[in-house]
Amino acid sequence: MSSSSKAGAVAHEVREPEAKESVSELELHVAGMNCPDCVRRAEDRLEDLEGVRAARGDHVARRLHVAFDAHEVDGSRIRAELGSIGFVARPAEGDTGRTDIWSTPMAVRTYVSGAAFLSGLLLAFLGTGPAVLQLPWADLRVPDLLFLAAAIVGGWNFIPAGFRSLRALSLDMNFLMTLAILGAVGIGEFLEAGAIAFLFSLAELLEGYAVDRARRSIHALLDLSPDRATVVRDDAEVTVSAQDLVPGDVVRVRRGEKIPGDGRVASGAAAVNQSMITGESLPVDLAVGDEVFAGTINTAGFLEIVIERAADETTLANIVRIVEEAERRKSRSERFVRTFARYYTPSVAASALLVVAVPTLLLGQPFSVWFVRGLTLLVIACPCALVISTPVAVVSGITAAARNGVLIKGGEHLETMGRVRVIAFDKTGTLTHGHPAVTDVVPLEGTEETVLSLAASIEARSEHPIGKAIVAEARERDVALKAEISDFDNNFGMGAAAVVNGRRCIVGAPHLFSEESLPTAALESLSGQAKTVVCVGPAEAPVGLIALADQPRDEARGAIQTLRRAGVERVVMLTGDNRHTAQAIAGRLGIDAVYAELQPEEKVRVLERLEADWGVTAMVGDGINDGPALAVASIGIAMGAAGSDVALETADVALMADDLSRLPYLYDLSRAGGQVIRQNIGASLLTKLTLAIGVPFGWVSLVTAVLIGDMGASLAVTLNSLRLARVRPTARGAAD
Repeated sequence: MSSSSKAGAVAHEVREPEAKESVSELELHVAGMNCPDCVRRAEDRLEDLEGVRAARGDHVARRLHVAFDAHEVDGSRIRAELGSIGFVARPAEGDTGRTDIWSTPMAVRTYVSGAAFLSGLLLAFLGTGPAVLQLPWADLRVPDLLFLAAAIVGGWNFIPAGFRSLRALSLDMNFLMTLAILGAVGIGEFLEAGAIAFLFSLAELLEGYAVDRARRSIHALLDLSPDRATVVRDDAEVTVSAQDLVPGDVVRVRRGEKIPGDGRVASGAAAVNQSMITGESLPVDLAVGDEVFAGTINTAGFLEIVIERAADETTLANIVRIVEEAERRKSRSERFVRTFARYYTPSVAASALLVVAVPTLLLGQPFSVWFVRGLTLLVIACPCALVISTPVAVVSGITAAARNGVLIKGGEHLETMGRVRVIAFDKTGTLTHGHPAVTDVVPLEGTEETVLSLAASIEARSEHPIGKAIVAEARERDVALKAEISDFDNNFGMGAAAVVNGRRCIVGAPHLFSEESLPTAALESLSGQAKTVVCVGPAEAPVGLIALADQPRDEARGAIQTLRRAGVERVVMLTGDNRHTAQAIAGRLGIDAVYAELQPEEKVRVLERLEADWGVTAMVGDGINDGPALAVASIGIAMGAAGSDVALETADVALMADDLSRLPYLYDLSRAGGQVIRQNIGASLLTKLTLAIGVPFGWVSLVTAVLIGDMGASLAVTLNSLRLARVRPTARGAAD
């Protein structure tokens, strides 16, 4: 086919109806989109644009996600449409979120407005002087001119947007404040006009700063990833961008440097600070074969690392993506507040019209007085503080949790965790380490060291978990291994065998040995403690016993006790392990009930019964084997999710480290988050209700409405939300 015919075919394909079904996506950073009304205005404007399929905004992140048909509209047209209603939009990719709000044009206008207003106040206090300009409805003195200048300069921050809102028939705060200033000037209240313009501009500036503090937390996560990497190519070191790393690259990381990508240690050893991923406060010793994560810091040592993931697929990149997505998900409280505000604002606006109309038209009261009171009630009608009360708390809580090694997938999960009454734990790998460890060495001949030396010498060649545990115990005790080993056999029923010093010896189950030679009492005692027992020595006469068990995590009992004190009513264990072993572990940890020998579908049925009997239930597991149980619980929590894409994706909450002490922290943070949200909603409603009641009696001025009803309330709920960052995890095992 010729190139021209190819072009014709492509053009024909573009005109096909099915081609128009392809949807492109655009992520925009939108300057000036600082409140829920702004988001609604932007969403409504774009969704009316032909070709746009959906628009979803987030005023905290100042992000707008747009789905559109590229055959009908393009990105530049979308940005132009946003520009027509007062927003400056640019692609979000590469956006740092580091705008210095104190040096923006809005800030400069606020400073000038404040200087003019305060100068006018000072001159008014010293004496107004004669009129220097006469208007048809008022005489202007020097202080009045300064107040008017303050109104014009400060009002320029929102008056243009107010007129755009009027054209769009949108009753937002910009329009309400514009109306208030024009109304105040129209009745000769220049001081009030200047105060409104200055205080509202200052309120927006301070609110923007406070919200930016919450917003910057996500960019702090992005800062963890290094910009450059030292790559080994042709036996030489080359510095490249960390974004250009590909699987298979070998990078070198020296002391004090950040690890540039996810991978495994190929050579060297180092102590690595992984707190930014797992929340662990102490560095972790890593050696050949260990997994490493992008953004972690080599505090001591030298590492050569083989990169296993591209830059946009690292654990850190997944964390950032999940946190950003979580911040966009609406919690139950946020959905309620938005629904409430949809009815609240028009209701108060209608009341404002009645406040003006009834006294003036029916009772003959002065129009100027009741007009100002109506304007005041309109200012109070704006639900900014109410609507931001929940999302700022959610953002603060989610990002604080992420910095402490806990990923929460959305505001709903943050709220739900605080209402949990029952927590169900998987046993293996969750409450326990998931691998056996030596608990007892019982010599029948010689000493513990001779028994352990013989067993470890045989098991040194084994890959079985029991063999590895025995070898690890020998190394821990500095026990020397025997050199004269031959004829190793790892296919010997339930154990391993080898010739040691010319004699065939076994490390295996008791039934492999002569029954008369076994110490029955010792075997029954150890087995009764839910331990696995192996015998060591010749089949006809073992020289010792070694008992092993999957040990509970050091912090498990303390975490469970802390959860009880915090308000969790019942703690249960769900496991596929045998009942005897499960009950032994549960008894050591103080667990209320054990459901043992369960298949995955049986775990689901148990969780459904628990939820029906007790209420909100959480399930804690590894995020892989416990997938169905995590899905059916009110909230599913995966533990040890660092580096596990499956665990990160399947659970509602992911504990990045194998550390149960993060669970009480999650519960405390969720409880605190719920309290902050309720405080914010209650304070916002109470403030506006109190002010609204005082307006008809003349107790609340326009300045007071701006200062307390808008600026004060918005700042109060924002700063209150930032308190969630002060919730800290307790030390591992501190509650034991």
